[in-house]
Amino acid sequence: MKVVYDTLSEGVEDLKKRGYEEDFNILENGIENKSKKQLFKTDTFNVVEVHRFEGYTNPDDSSILYAIETISGEKGILVDAYGAYESISREMIDKLAMHDK
Repeated sequence: MKVVYDTLSEGVEDLKKRGYEEDFNILENGIENKSKKQLFKTDTFNVVEVHRFEGYTNPDDSSILYAIETISGEKGILVDAYGAYESISREMIDKLAMHDK
């Protein structure tokens, strides 16, 4: 059963309650754990869930919430602007789009 959230903040709050406590940044060829300054290449993490949020008044306000698990067992979230993939590798684009169906 897929969970559907009405707002980004609701999604973030629920995922954190479910153990996705780390905060990841998107990089050109992977992600970074913000607090630990730890880098993960595309082959060292998996996208577990993807949630889209559309801007009601402005399409530029749209965002995507990713639930991420690393191969070392870390669970966290990545929030990204919808379609803001100009400065990341094709491998990273494919990794994020893989579960975005």
